[in-house]
Amino acid sequence: MGMVRWLALASLALAPMPAIAQSASPQPSAAPDAWQAAARLHRGVNVLGYDPLWTDPAKARFQPRHFTIIRKGGFDFVRIVLQSFKHMDARNRLDRQWLATLDRLVAQAGAAGLSVILDEHDFNYCADDAAMCETKLIAFWQQVGAHFANAPANVLFEVLNEPHGALNGEPWNALIAKVVPVIRATNPRRTLIIGPSHWNSLADLPLLKLPPDDRNIIVTVHYYEPFRFTHQGARWAGDVANLHGIPLTADDERRIVGDFDTVAAWSKANDRPVELGEFGAYDRSGTPIADRARYVRDVRQAAESHGMPWAYWQFDGDFVVYDIDRDAWVEPIRRALMMPSDPTGK
Repeated sequence: MGMVRWLALASLALAPMPAIAQSASPQPSAAPDAWQAAARLHRGVNVLGYDPLWTDPAKARFQPRHFTIIRKGGFDFVRIVLQSFKHMDARNRLDRQWLATLDRLVAQAGAAGLSVILDEHDFNYCADDAAMCETKLIAFWQQVGAHFANAPANVLFEVLNEPHGALNGEPWNALIAKVVPVIRATNPRRTLIIGPSHWNSLADLPLLKLPPDDRNIIVTVHYYEPFRFTHQGARWAGDVANLHGIPLTADDERRIVGDFDTVAAWSKANDRPVELGEFGAYDRSGTPIADRARYVRDVRQAAESHGMPWAYWQFDGDFVVYDIDRDAWVEPIRRALMMPSDPTGK
């Protein structure tokens, strides 16, 4: 289906729908290679995870024009963070209005020239209850997979953000084996994104088991190391919540380079492209912005040195690259993401 036709369909999202999981016939079975899909992604940003828009559009912070701002700011894709479980009824059916909102967002991002990753982000629910997670995750992808079956190829599906807790190791592999066929039933050609357990940790890459014959899967890792630097002062961050003034050292910078060398080696050995799905440094820690920008630049350059696309965490909320209240980029961070040097603007 062409982009124009898709946008026209998405604009009708508020019209009555016969079923939430509407779809046309599935895509042809021959799937492209994930390396091709990864090569079309370059620089992205996470959006909309905690915006009031999902429950009360009148209170939305993120506006349609922000997609254009993102594109003009140098980004070519967005990772839309979806916390869908709370928008399901007792039979795990997605709220129609929630789905209509998602339709509009995907259409608006596409109209701005952005590719889209749809990221199911209910990782904490899943960490606490693997059985509940399986039921809801399968229900989510049955509905969203069918609903977006004929979306353009630049709409990608991320199966689940940061599996951890009850999903560490083999339980996550077992769930992958159940969910991927559900998506493939309606989206045989769709590029999927799947990461290892322990919060998409690079250390768990050797444990990750993907369907060996499905070559249209991009692997994602998240990177917030050293955690004592990136999360100092963050109230939810355990032992580092009370830390302040922790510097980024030369040893830390060497570790960043080494860690991405490790990821690249795994990628080559397993013939799987890797995307850096999240990275950043907490913006309310009191850490000088020049230090945070240097960290962002180092991680971005380490990923790009191996040809890995990336998505910064995040546009609005915390770790921000755009100040919605001021309606302006946080320029030191944006420059660290976009420029090979001078990330602090000095």
